[in-house]
Order: sequence, then C-alpha cells, then structure tokens
Amino acid sequence: MPSPLAPARLSLAPDGTPRSEIYADVYYSAAGGPAQARYVFLAGNGLPARWRERDSFTLLETGFGLGLNFLATWLAWRNDPRRCRTLRFISLEKHPFAAVDLATAHAAWPEFAELSDSLLARWPDLVAGEHRLELDGGNIELRLVFGDAAEALPKLGGTVDAFYLDGFSPARNPDLWSPSICRNLARLAAPDATLATWSVAGCVRRALSAAGFAVEKRPGFAAKRQMLVAGIRDQGSGIRSITGRFAPANITDT
Repeated sequence: MPSPLAPARLSLAPDGTPRSEIYADVYYSAAGGPAQARYVFLAGNGLPARWRERDSFTLLETGFGLGLNFLATWLAWRNDPRRCRTLRFISLEKHPFAAVDLATAHAAWPEFAELSDSLLARWPDLVAGEHRLELDGGNIELRLVFGDAAEALPKLGGTVDAFYLDGFSPARNPDLWSPSICRNLARLAAPDATLATWSVAGCVRRALSAAGFAVEKRPGFAAKRQMLVAGIRDQGSGIRSITGRFAPANITDT
C-alpha cells in the first residue's frame, strides 16, 4: 500500500527563493531557476538537439518540485521547429504542491505564463498514484507520479531517453539519490540514454557508476563549480566516456 502523501507548503528563503520546510533546502539556485534548468538539465542532456526529427522522446525526472524543469523543457520543445512529434515527461514527487502554491511560485517566471495556466488548469488532486495529463494538443504527455520514488520507480516500465536527477541535497534527502534509485533509472534507460544532475557528491557518483552509468564532471551552474552528466554504458564494453554523445557546445557558461 503506498505511503500517504504529505503535501508541500510554499515557503521562501530570506532572498525570496522557494524552499522546503520538510528538507530545509531550496528548490533551485538563487542565481536563477529557469537558467539553472536550461544549463543543468536541458543542456546537460544535449537538448533540444537529441529530440530533433524523432517521433517521440521520453524524459524522467526524480523530483517535480515547482515544475520548473518541466516548464523550461516544454517551452524549449515548443520553440524548436525540429522538435519531436511527442514529448513524454515522467516526473515523480513525494511532496506535491497544491495548484494555488504553484500559481504563486510560477508568477515569478512570466515567460512560462501561458504554459503554467495550461498546466494548472489540469492539475490533479493531491492523491497518491499516477496522474496523466495531455497538454499542447496531446503532443506533451505529462505523467505525474505522486508518492515515494523508492516505491514508484520499480513499478515503471518502458524506456527513457534522458533523466533529470533532481531533488534536495543528498545530505538532506539521501533516499532520492540511493543506489536502489540509480539501479532503477538504469533499468529504464534506452541504449543511448543520458542523465544530468547538479550534484557531484561522491555517493551520487558511486551509485550511478555501480548502476551502469559512465559519469563525467562538467562545469557547474553559476557559483556551483561542477555538475554531473552521465550516459548508460555500452553492454559488455565497460565504462566509456560520454563525450560525443552530444555536443559539448550545448553546455555553455551563463
């Protein structure tokens, strides 16, 4: 039986950055949420280039939070004339927000206003389990999974082309970065799957490597010195560099 939900409550750090009362950590860098999403998660996975000319492309995110990564990805997809026909976005969230709190947070990002309105008009009740939303004429398929990732991930099937490994600090929320989580991500990975995360913690690198990912450090966003990108290893060939799977030029200074 799934664990009962404990919804998140919107709280702000002294500088105005949204923070979690549960984990005593911020949801995104004070240097800029949309810029961080684009730098770490989109560019870190070679997007939008990797979805171009494809019929469909699937992403999986380990923490939906305020929906920032989703909105940034949706807007990048919408603005790309060579985009894939269907973008499938799977996102897990143990502590989802109510729509009213999301609306308050999204007001800080006017570039996403139209997309936010569309998302919040379809926002589900905060009930544990999977909620499927069709957006942008059905070409954006959002699967929200409310509940503990450790319980939800083993039940997911299919293949994933890119992972957004996101969540609160491993020191604050170690369960979301565990070896078991990483093994389940590897189980879902397509042969050319990539992964990106802002964390370079040793426990995260070791868990990803043990699960079958080849991991590399890259320059981090803003004041953060480094981030991680990863690719699933070729079967039988051992660890190999992921350089060349997507252009390093996609990861630029901001």
